[in-house]
Amino acid sequence: MKLKKKITSLILCGAIILGSINFAFADGSRVVTLGANLSKEQRATMLKYFGVDENEVVIVEVNNQEERKYLQGVATEAQLGKKTFSCAYVEPTKPGSGINVKTANITWATSSMIASIMSTVGIEDANVVAAAPFPVSGTGMMTGIMKAFEDATGEPLDEEKKEIASEELIITGDLADDIGGDSGQDKATGIINDIKTEIIKNNTSDTIQIAETINNVTNNYNVTLTAEQQKQIEDLMAKIAQQEYDYNSIKNALESVKENVNDNLIALGEINPGFFDSVKNWFSGIGDWVAGIFEGNKDLGILENTNDSLLGENAQIDATDKEAINLPSSEEVEGFFTKIWNWFTGLFNNNDSSNSESNYETEQNLETPIVEDNTNNIDENSQSTEDDNTSSYESNNDNSTENNNSEDHPEDTINTVQ
Repeated sequence: MKLKKKITSLILCGAIILGSINFAFADGSRVVTLGANLSKEQRATMLKYFGVDENEVVIVEVNNQEERKYLQGVATEAQLGKKTFSCAYVEPTKPGSGINVKTANITWATSSMIASIMSTVGIEDANVVAAAPFPVSGTGMMTGIMKAFEDATGEPLDEEKKEIASEELIITGDLADDIGGDSGQDKATGIINDIKTEIIKNNTSDTIQIAETINNVTNNYNVTLTAEQQKQIEDLMAKIAQQEYDYNSIKNALESVKENVNDNLIALGEINPGFFDSVKNWFSGIGDWVAGIFEGNKDLGILENTNDSLLGENAQIDATDKEAINLPSSEEVEGFFTKIWNWFTGLFNNNDSSNSESNYETEQNLETPIVEDNTNNIDENSQSTEDDNTSSYESNNDNSTENNNSEDHPEDTINTVQ
């Protein structure tokens, strides 16, 4: 009897240990998917961009046939194309981490759009980088993300949710194109994400209530849908309503997408934040700044290991967390805090003449407006340098405009590459 108990205990302990090992492996696995039509040099570039060695990660190819598995009948032939170049790097993270996405050279879908669609497919916690060596539409990257996540966790995603997510990608992208302008992608993402949030949160399945939710949300974004768009979104939301999502499990992901969209629309002048929202954001920013001093830099996982310079100066970079874009060097961070400290300590040394002179120089470095009475003290050399800098700035702007005009447009790219 005692022997039986000991054997049972050993079996249970072994199961617990094995379970822990499997969980740790799944949580720590990183998988890279590469477009099957990349050249050997392009494959090498993408691995360097992701900051990985070929022997450090699992590499999986994604081809156009796999892309068509979920998009056939939903996307047009022009959208599907014949080749797949987009890539994805996926890192499952611990529960509660949420969804963090960075994109590079993906023109048809923003990072927020991808994050919202990932919540639809059932992914709750992951870091994702979707990229290509040159601008592509990116319709194939969602297939890559799903495939990579399944390989990384060892668990298959629900096939029906994968189909719904792929349909959501096309509907959101088409709506963004129809809305147009700089805010098209953000408005389309916000509309679909907000409607989906309301449907899941309120367990809405009635077709009339779904239609009313769609109308309310689109009115908030000042967007008028065509009858065809209305029907497409109604059908999509009816499918989502049947999946019985756990709102609490994907709440953070949905709310994060909404915040990112609102921030982008505010920056574009499409939304005017209220006074109290502005105050709240200001205090929130101060809190994040102070927390960063004591806790160190935020851990962005694989998002901060990318090498954006490898894709060229004109690479289109986007991320759900803006800290993953143009990350400052340690020297730049140190220089910023040095300026702040010098300015702060200078406030308490105004009676010291030598410090007063130092404070004046520091204030000029912090771009404090020059008092009119001191204007005559500016020497001719400084004025000449300022004029030269202005001229150089205007010249660079002209060159930048020419470069932007010469770039391929997403609508041109979508017909050839994914």
